[in-house]
Amino acid sequence: MTAPVARRPGKREPPREPPRVLVVDDDRLVLATVADGLREAGYAVDTAESAEQARERVAQARPDIALLDVRMPGESGIALARWLRRHEIPFLFLTAYGDAAIVREAVEEGALGYLIKPVDIPQLVAALEAALQRAEDIRRLRETEAQLQRALSGSRYTSMAVGLIMERHRLTEKEAFERLRRFARSQRRRIDEVAEELVRSEELVNLVK
Repeated sequence: MTAPVARRPGKREPPREPPRVLVVDDDRLVLATVADGLREAGYAVDTAESAEQARERVAQARPDIALLDVRMPGESGIALARWLRRHEIPFLFLTAYGDAAIVREAVEEGALGYLIKPVDIPQLVAALEAALQRAEDIRRLRETEAQLQRALSGSRYTSMAVGLIMERHRLTEKEAFERLRRFARSQRRRIDEVAEELVRSEELVNLVK
């Protein structure tokens, strides 16, 4: 009797690390309450009571997103947000101040959300998830723009191919480049090779969808 062949267990995906949130607030009670609630919700949480402490936390472990108070002793949350933006760390505000001028300034600095205290943890989690998704969309857009600039500056065929796709399909430059990149990836070829072939063959332009 032939022994049954043992099946190898399927390869498991490694567990994803929880998003890391930096919570910055000079009110220790608020800080502890929010941090504990987010940890219970499954986030990795670091805390800071000032902008100076926040920079130290960022140096120790870069957060995926920061949750900031507006008014704190010393440097304000708005100034800290400006610093975070320069380091491409997304942020949103959780504050007791809903003044229109402050909200407008926060938005101008790139805030992905502005919540007024008190906020319960489920509301905060929903806002954080929306902000994290928006931050990922922005990151991908920046990546595509960088790839576009590298491609257009490095290959005249790529630039010409993007122009042809724009004209044929009535697309913006970014949209045309993204279509070209997807098509090259589907062909498992370099984008400059596909671009040169496309420029030399008008029929190929119609295949780039």
